[in-house]
Amino acid sequence: MSGFQKNDLKQKLLRGEIVYGTCITVNAPRWPDLVANAKLDFVFLDTEHICLDRTELSKMCFTYRALGLTPIVRILQPNPNRASQVMDDGAIGVIAPYLENVDEIKELIGATKFRPLKGKKLKEILAGKAILTPELESYLDRYNHGNLCIANIESIPAVEQLDHLLSMEGLDGVFIGPHDLSINMGIPEQYDHPEFIKTVKTIIHKARKHTLGVGIHFSLEPERQLDWIKEGVNIVIHSSDMALFSQKLKADMAKLKSLDKNQQKEGGTSPSITI
Repeated sequence: MSGFQKNDLKQKLLRGEIVYGTCITVNAPRWPDLVANAKLDFVFLDTEHICLDRTELSKMCFTYRALGLTPIVRILQPNPNRASQVMDDGAIGVIAPYLENVDEIKELIGATKFRPLKGKKLKEILAGKAILTPELESYLDRYNHGNLCIANIESIPAVEQLDHLLSMEGLDGVFIGPHDLSINMGIPEQYDHPEFIKTVKTIIHKARKHTLGVGIHFSLEPERQLDWIKEGVNIVIHSSDMALFSQKLKADMAKLKSLDKNQQKEGGTSPSITI
């Protein structure tokens, strides 16, 4: 995977390709190789809900980049300083949670697409009150080449002004948070509820209408993801290392224990083990 380029994921999305990833929570030496062998396009590193310090996060970002995977990091809150910081730490994409207004998205775009510009000048440029010199524009394009700015849409206030939020130049994609969205709607974890399905479809269709990538994160069965892919999802964020391990372990143990129970019913005995 030595041919990896920072711009790979963005180009795939621009070409309309579907990209695949999972949430990684484990920072163990042999974990990245195992993840890379799954032939993913990106890894989703969540610092909103997962306990990762800055040093750990940076090691993970650069390790996955070296293995050909794009690190996309969700920050704790819509804070442009934190967004810029995780870019310094090796992230290629940034997701900010619970974005509900245009100003929050503007700040996120400024932190990911105009780095290292800050302060009053950046605010004036984002507000359309000032323009970049050709030299500065060229520099910023090179400096931020391939960076991805992704908005977390997970509330009704965000859905109600979705067209305004998604029309922001510099936004690359939308990430639907099903858990928080269902709670905000008053139907917690009811992912098959007609209103929830209707709302998710609205977000997907509007994102694709604005030529943005769109993804939804589920730690449940892949069939649910397949349904959303058919609906237009092209950023597939499937499950997490923690969920996959838990699900597989539970399923295996259930099989093993069912065999043991069947043997007991049939009057058999478990083989003895000599140590």
